[in-house]
Amino acid sequence: MPERQSPLEPDYHPGSHGNFEHGVDVILSETRPGSILQLAAWPGEEKRLIEIIRKVTGLALPDGAGGGVSGGARAAFGFAPGKFTLVDEAEGLAQAFAGSITPAVGTLTDLSHGRTAIRIAGPKAEWVMAKFFAIDFALPAFPLGAGRSTNHHDIFAQIQRSGADQFDIYVFRSFARSFWKALCHASEEVGYEVQ
Repeated sequence: MPERQSPLEPDYHPGSHGNFEHGVDVILSETRPGSILQLAAWPGEEKRLIEIIRKVTGLALPDGAGGGVSGGARAAFGFAPGKFTLVDEAEGLAQAFAGSITPAVGTLTDLSHGRTAIRIAGPKAEWVMAKFFAIDFALPAFPLGAGRSTNHHDIFAQIQRSGADQFDIYVFRSFARSFWKALCHASEEVGYEVQ
């Protein structure tokens, strides 16, 4: 199988950048998960879909948009009523759901080759993210594992808090390079490192 190419490649420059004389406050990276899925339940089938997700992945999702779980090789979050994003470091998660999500329950869409996953971490991650999105990124308002669906200008983004000071951002591959460059620029004043 050919290696998947990153859309960030021409503008992905490892090392320290910006105002880092007094340290680096943000770390940027591309995570490259093997599977990114979107699952949607028909009205009234939400709890059934959450149970299917638990059986297939072992992830116990809370009921309701915005709730999620993150840790280990897999993560999931609800981004709208009855709609969920699932991420796995390994490829083939869509096949694991074969036969479980029937037309009576809902739909599954494999977005693995259509999304790019960008991680921002560090003590100023919330501050940099607030430059882009009108969301309260403070830990009480955006708890660990939680997810949000939003946009920055014309760039649709799904965001999950994957650590106390860490967020994973999923954007369309066609907009990934543009968003990456904007994220790097927004991180310059606090000093950032690309890993």
